Amino acid sequence: MIRKVSLLLVGVVMGATAVTTLSQVPVRVSGVANAAASDTYRQLNLFGDVFERVRSDYVETPDDAKLIESAINGMLSSLDPHSSYLSPKNFRDMQVQTRGEFGGLGIEVTMEDGLVKVVTPIDDTPAFKAGVLAGDLITHLDGEQVQGLTLNEAVERMRGAVGTEIEITVRREGSDEPRKFTIKRDVIRIKSVRYREEEDVGYIRVTQFNEQTFDGLRDGIDSLTKSIGSDKLKGFVLDLRNNPGGLLDQAIAVSDAFLDRGEIVSTRGRNSEETQRYNARSGDLVKGVPVIVLVNGGSASASEIVAGALQDHRRATILGTRSFGKGSVQTIIPLGANGAIRLTTARYYTPSGTSIQAKGIGPDIEVLQELPDELKGKAETKGEAGLRGHLEAEDGEENEGSGSQAYVPADPKDDTQLKLALDLLRGIQVHSAFPPTGDQKASIPN
Repeated sequence: MIRKVSLLLVGVVMGATAVTTLSQVPVRVSGVANAAASDTYRQLNLFGDVFERVRSDYVETPDDAKLIESAINGMLSSLDPHSSYLSPKNFRDMQVQTRGEFGGLGIEVTMEDGLVKVVTPIDDTPAFKAGVLAGDLITHLDGEQVQGLTLNEAVERMRGAVGTEIEITVRREGSDEPRKFTIKRDVIRIKSVRYREEEDVGYIRVTQFNEQTFDGLRDGIDSLTKSIGSDKLKGFVLDLRNNPGGLLDQAIAVSDAFLDRGEIVSTRGRNSEETQRYNARSGDLVKGVPVIVLVNGGSASASEIVAGALQDHRRATILGTRSFGKGSVQTIIPLGANGAIRLTTARYYTPSGTSIQAKGIGPDIEVLQELPDELKGKAETKGEAGLRGHLEAEDGEENEGSGSQAYVPADPKDDTQLKLALDLLRGIQVHSAFPPTGDQKASIPN
């Protein structure tokens, strides 16, 4: 059996590329283990009894396959917000999305209190252009309630033929009146890396971590270095704001692009022998040029791996607001013709050995955006700690971090965080956290 490892955040999922093989290990069964197994079989018998009673006595003839699928999904979703069952179709869709192209509205979503919550609209997609915002709760799809649907079922209803329309009703924090958006479905082509010159600074925005991300980053670095000129280039801004995550190998590759040596991230499962460490290879693609990384409450998972690695190694200054706090790894386990399960199998740790689960990455320089009047009090995410059933922080729930601001102005002229980053790189403003120094370097085990 092959399992695929990824850092998945949301219902509009991305796939996985890092592959390991599951091997069978002989296990000696003790008396205590025998007793536990016996109790488990009794519980399975209970499930079988209930299943047969539903099949025989329910008012209408149920679909056996749907009953089993719902039972599996219920079991997995009870573990944490990121474990779930993928039907064969959803599994195929996930594999397509990993390649960076799929059909739909263009929103990253999760489930909260029985409703679909928008983690972030993807740049330049129909949902983004319609005005859907991070934090919106989708209550109805074409007038039908979302309550009672699984996340996969809701996502499936939002998909459809290109050119067809769907009406979504959202509840926005701070507003009593629901909002309705009529959105035309389109092919969502995810260009995960965008870049531009900011005079003497290279600006690179990474919107998610799919199979194309590292190649796009490398192209951006090369293009900006040539167009600006290596003698004039003051530094790079790496914008990870509202980036919900994606593939583990891509997060490692992006981190490696700015590091010359050292650990990038480690993953640790329930058993100590499952610990894996990922290290940088020699060669900093930007050759030591200063880097500032922008994060906010919508920066999650793979984004936090990059920010954590560059922060711990003092390779970059992290600027913005506290990140989302998703410090867990999901493994995609194929089930042959029956789809796959997405199972949380490990936590990840920054190079200093810190778990950011339900805490997030704290910025070196905290900067809040100036909000327009209509968004004041409405632009914060709850973060991982606000998701029902989330994995607790390793040092206890009382030490978990709250969410933070996740607003990015559409016009760069209004972007307070970006403007400060540019001023710091140009020396117009100064701050003790920039550039990071060896004195500030985190304690990283050798």
